[in-house]
Amino acid sequence: MIPYFPKQLSLRALILYVGSLAVVSLLFMSYVMEPGYLALGVVTVAGFFFLAYLFSHQWQTLTSSRYIAYLLIWAFLLRIAAVTALYFYFLLETGIPFEFQTADAYAYHLDAEWIASVSHETAFKYIFREGVAISDAGYYIYLSALYRLVGPNIFLARVVKCLLSAWTCVLIYKLASRTFGEETGRLAGIFCCLAPNLIYYCGLHLKETEMIFLVVAALEAGARAISSEKSIVLNFLLAAALIAILFFFRTVIALSTALAIGMAFLLWSPKMMSINRRFVLIFLSVAAIAAFSGGLISNEVQNNWENRVENQTSKRDQQTAHGNLWAKYATGAVMAPIMFVVPFPTMVDVDQQYNQQMLSGGNYVRNFLGIFVLISMFEALFWKRDWRKTLLLSVFVVAYLGVIAMSGFANSERFVLPALPFLLIFAADGVTNLNANSYRLVKIWYWIVPLMSIGWAVFKLGSRGLL
Repeated sequence: MIPYFPKQLSLRALILYVGSLAVVSLLFMSYVMEPGYLALGVVTVAGFFFLAYLFSHQWQTLTSSRYIAYLLIWAFLLRIAAVTALYFYFLLETGIPFEFQTADAYAYHLDAEWIASVSHETAFKYIFREGVAISDAGYYIYLSALYRLVGPNIFLARVVKCLLSAWTCVLIYKLASRTFGEETGRLAGIFCCLAPNLIYYCGLHLKETEMIFLVVAALEAGARAISSEKSIVLNFLLAAALIAILFFFRTVIALSTALAIGMAFLLWSPKMMSINRRFVLIFLSVAAIAAFSGGLISNEVQNNWENRVENQTSKRDQQTAHGNLWAKYATGAVMAPIMFVVPFPTMVDVDQQYNQQMLSGGNYVRNFLGIFVLISMFEALFWKRDWRKTLLLSVFVVAYLGVIAMSGFANSERFVLPALPFLLIFAADGVTNLNANSYRLVKIWYWIVPLMSIGWAVFKLGSRGLL
């Protein structure tokens, strides 16, 4: 077992990124990204992979409590530094401390600011007014409550996001350690600490950071209930409560979490099932009551399912109408097999997609680590035959990404982001269990990753008729 991220992988990852960026820039000189975005991508990739090597190498001998302290401190410091930089950068570039072409983020802030200024009765009626999706109510309640406490301070709200995201890294460490062992858990925590996209979203006013914290906390509580003989009922009730809250953030992610915990507990072992059947019934009953009380959430679930094909078609038609001529080919059947590695990095400057260009390095990190995710899953299913221990994570990832693949948002970085912390757990397991046989697949991946980046540049330009 490899207890740290190998330096050779760090070097190869950076070389492949720089090489891909150079090839794309030379092939499409007319659409080369601005120097600042080019440099940001290189720094992002180099920072992730070399800090992953450094931290995993230096922290492997630390006690668990000291490791958690280091992880928490570094995760928070990296996030607060990014939040501060993004705050002033967006203020300078857009005139407001919000990202380019902001929509939901600015609306969340303005609505929460108003909600915090009115009575609780008026706020409740506004949040749960007819025709508004219930899956946004949770974030409005959270953000307006925070504004009532500290005022409508955008920067302080993002500092809280940094704290939640840093604690998410600790929960990922605990969840991964319980699933795969201490070495994998530590590497997964470091991956989560350094993940560029998770850091970036702390600097936005979107609900993803809080939602990811809730789903990780729910699955970690579920894992505790499954693997421990103590406090089973309390852990399941905690998981059920967190799932109920998740329904007010995103319906699909709440259902995927409930499905993962329920199936993992039912199929963990015949002994567990025979002894703890009543606890399964308690958990499912509480989750069902929380999910379907009042009919609001059940109606949204039904509408989302019934409209999934229509949503996908309308999204493709909208993209095509805006000049993205090849978007109609990105159907569920095409996207499903690659959901573990998307989105691809944007390395060309088209349609003023500055946010995507800022995330170029972060998306590449996900692409490069994709092979280790696949190795881990294949080992669990076919080689080691120990699929039960990964059931909780596997069901969630497959269920959530499967639904997203069939929607109109399969290539949206924001919508696939909630699965990232769990993919990082699988990636850490793939790295720590790397051997001569699996490394042959990694060598092949070295050729595939640049093709993803170059191919995506061709797709973006070609779909707009720019080639």
